Amino acid sequence: MYTIETKEKNFKTLKNPWIPIIYRVKEKFQENELNITFILEPDSDKCIPEMKPGQFNMLYAFGLGEIPISVSSLEYEHPYLCHTIQGVGAISNYCYKLKIGDRIGVRGPFGTSWPVDMAEGKDVIIIAGGVGLAPLRPLIEILGNERFKYKRVNVLYGSRDPHSILFHTDVISWQSDPLINFQVTVDHCQKGWRGNVGVVTSLLNLASFNPAETVAYLCGPEVMMRFSAYALLDAGIDPSNIYLSMERNMKCAIGQCGHCQWGSNFVCKDGAVFNYRQIQKELSIKEL
Repeated sequence: MYTIETKEKNFKTLKNPWIPIIYRVKEKFQENELNITFILEPDSDKCIPEMKPGQFNMLYAFGLGEIPISVSSLEYEHPYLCHTIQGVGAISNYCYKLKIGDRIGVRGPFGTSWPVDMAEGKDVIIIAGGVGLAPLRPLIEILGNERFKYKRVNVLYGSRDPHSILFHTDVISWQSDPLINFQVTVDHCQKGWRGNVGVVTSLLNLASFNPAETVAYLCGPEVMMRFSAYALLDAGIDPSNIYLSMERNMKCAIGQCGHCQWGSNFVCKDGAVFNYRQIQKELSIKEL
């Protein structure tokens, strides 16, 4: 968890989904070789509405375009924003190279959120793959802060290798928390790694839960989520209790342009968080 100094100020919340509001980089943290986390603050007295876990913003790189990025922490008081970005394309690399004080446009928040209330009084399984841990981090924060509302909490996290693990400080804290069963596995390991090796679904054997009273939340590469959902179904978890955060090419974020249409759904407004029953047909079709 990172900390920043907050300042008292009256902000005007704007809800126009078309016009970016200018934010500037308040803090920036290097997570690993490819990922950075930055904290944004409004550049004026205008800000976007408060976000919910699982929602995303459209970050506008001047002269290049926009990309959808999920909120990666809600531990900062509104109107501060926390986003974690992997530099893999023109716009994400632009964001990756932002320095403290640089400005960027923000539209949002958009999309559905993780239905946290569904898990109250039940066991929880969170399955994250790679940078998919970022959209799930706010959910883990809520579960940790309100731990008394839930039964057993399991977090299963798969990373490409030990150097690719996100949020090292948080991961260490979660692993040492006796009230959270946090398990990590990697696809490839280097000398000195003493943890699990293999696909993230192999960690289900280390999870403790009652299938009849379990809610699951998934985010990561689509193939990972597909097989993780199948593994959860095989374990006896009701499909209506499985939620996935999907990713498609989003442009407008309000279901007008059609870029993110997926079957009968528009990922930007019908998702990005879906219930498994909503998308089980689309999820089974490769390359859709």
